Amino acid sequence: MDQRRDLVERADEKSRDLQEVSTWEPRTVVDRLACVIYDAINYGLQTIVLAVALGITLLLLVQPAVLVLEDPSLSLFFGLSVVPAALLAGFIWYTDITSSEPLSLLVATFVLAVLFATFAAVVNSTVGPVLQAIPVIGTVLFFYLIVGPVEEAVKLLAVRVFAYRSDTFDAVIDGAVYGAIAGLGFAAIENAIYIASTVATAEVGTITAATGIATVRALVGPGHVIYSAIAGYYLGLAKFNPEHAGPLVAKGLLIAAFVHATYNTTVGIVPGLVAETYAVSFELAFVGYVILFDLVVGYYLYRKIARYRRTYRAVRDDTGAPPNPELTEFDPPRR
Repeated sequence: MDQRRDLVERADEKSRDLQEVSTWEPRTVVDRLACVIYDAINYGLQTIVLAVALGITLLLLVQPAVLVLEDPSLSLFFGLSVVPAALLAGFIWYTDITSSEPLSLLVATFVLAVLFATFAAVVNSTVGPVLQAIPVIGTVLFFYLIVGPVEEAVKLLAVRVFAYRSDTFDAVIDGAVYGAIAGLGFAAIENAIYIASTVATAEVGTITAATGIATVRALVGPGHVIYSAIAGYYLGLAKFNPEHAGPLVAKGLLIAAFVHATYNTTVGIVPGLVAETYAVSFELAFVGYVILFDLVVGYYLYRKIARYRRTYRAVRDDTGAPPNPELTEFDPPRR
């Protein structure tokens, strides 16, 4: 029985006109005016949010742009810093066994992640000093309550507002793909801002400073891709399980935010302890820890993707044809 229909509508079996009794469609001038007002508010708010995000993004990119104009070689460091993250996002895209996602949606998700990343920057810079002023636990609270949840939420939002609504988002694994692309976009702008601010305040040469920070950011980037791909996978589950959509989205964000915050908390502690305990340099301990952390969390994501791929092949082998995507309540009718 369809629980999304009113009792009157289910009992009537379409024998009566139930307009504004239990059903509704725009018929009168007032009805159509209400539709126009709703659309104006809905799309107007979206436009305002995007305009604000674009404005903040342009402000944050002023310093990187000025530095590149002064020394064009810095653009090379910006590009190289996202190569590992781009390769990982490409691998996740390659694992999508169902169908290739349209380039337009991938680019749109990347751009939206770049824009929405600025909201996280504003929140972090506003709330960070307040929480970090708390003795002993302030920084940990900042990572677990603000940085992890906010950054993972804005990356997931970049997927939810556009690609998620598309007919081509027709498989759970697509969520991981778009989540990875959102993570790549977030890493790209974050790397540019970090590299620019480090170079601008460095007391050493520009190339030396850029090389050091670009190397660090290249190691950090893949983490963003992994975390948001995990959250994206659960967003994919939510799309095809609407009765549990809320908890599934919350679960994905909870896992991604927790792992993200755990990395931020431990990366400032563990490498130093390793360097003091064993005869290795801090730099080597740092690189080893970041890689190991990403491998462990990446394996969690890989197992989910691998299980989906195995199940997809099994279903295809049983039926002799790939599974056909079905519309959900979130999808517009196909034409």
